[in-house]
Amino acid sequence: MDEYGSKKAASAAISLALTLTHEEEKTHMEQLSGQGICAVAMDYGGEFEHSIIKIVERAVSGAKRCGMIGQTHAEEGAVAGAAREAISQITAKAVGMNIGGKVAVARYQDNICACVFCTIGLLHLNEVAIGLGHRVI
Repeated sequence: MDEYGSKKAASAAISLALTLTHEEEKTHMEQLSGQGICAVAMDYGGEFEHSIIKIVERAVSGAKRCGMIGQTHAEEGAVAGAAREAISQITAKAVGMNIGGKVAVARYQDNICACVFCTIGLLHLNEVAIGLGHRVI
């Protein structure tokens, strides 16, 4: 077993969340698949407080849709927990603001990482933030 599985999963989630177009995202997911990494990304946006549940739901449903996880509580909980951890890292900047961006989930062996990349702000005065969460199945 690879001793750096968590690093591979984290790197994959971060790099996928930072893709700029859906074409680039698709190409990157194919490259990751060739390395034995299953990854998926979904867009989101809206008021931060209302977006929290949407981000977690999209992370879990995306991971199930691409076959990264099954229907077990442990697998769904791992993705949801990683996504919640990633969100918690941007909360201080985002409370009360609008956010938009991408959540990416990557799995390498038994490591799952979720990365939340977003712009936070009002009108054109945006801040950027990234959060990363990790769980093991």
